[in-house]
Amino acid sequence: MLQILQDNWLLFLIGQYPHGPVGGLAMTLFMAIVGLLLSFPIAIGLALARLSSWRWLQAPATAIVYTVRGLPLIMFIFWVYFVSPLVIGEAVGGVETLIIALVIYEASYLSEIIRAGIEGLPHGQVEAAKALGLRYFPTTFKVVLPQALHNMLPSMVSQFVSTIKETSLGYVISANEITFAASQVNNHLMTKPFQVYGLLALTYFVLCFALTSMARWLERRIAAERGGLVTQPA
Repeated sequence: MLQILQDNWLLFLIGQYPHGPVGGLAMTLFMAIVGLLLSFPIAIGLALARLSSWRWLQAPATAIVYTVRGLPLIMFIFWVYFVSPLVIGEAVGGVETLIIALVIYEASYLSEIIRAGIEGLPHGQVEAAKALGLRYFPTTFKVVLPQALHNMLPSMVSQFVSTIKETSLGYVISANEITFAASQVNNHLMTKPFQVYGLLALTYFVLCFALTSMARWLERRIAAERGGLVTQPA
């Protein structure tokens, strides 16, 4: 296993770069980060629509969230992969396809995290803002969301961990992430699949364990700030 790592560590880490496209662990992290960042504003919109008293906003947002959460990510990957060329008239690469699918998928999950964070705030915060003469948008974006997002940091790190693992599905559309790199190494060696995919599993475990530990540390710190009890991240 160490010999495989010694011979192929650069492919695992950055793919074929600089003699080819960036891939490996670098592309896995890139797709997870970009997917979450692009889904974030959509998630805020969905969460606010779900909390709205206007049914013409609440109903479609609820339908979108329930529909997306009720389907596996691989379905969105296939739909984006096969439908996008029909819509825009040209083929879409594996990385772009996976990022679009991640944005759609993660927006629904993040929106529920944001909604829970907003509902977890004391209602007095909104009442105090209204008493000061603030309207809906200043109250939401200057009072409610900053506090809710701060409290949601551990859950958002946990969602980032899930997103990193979900990028492995990019293998089916040849996105150059770390599972695809491991497959290339396995195809080259042919006789050592357990060692190659053992290295892949170890890489995912170390990365996700470190991020999960960070989520727990953040949760303990936020709980200490609030003087509340520590609970396990979702």
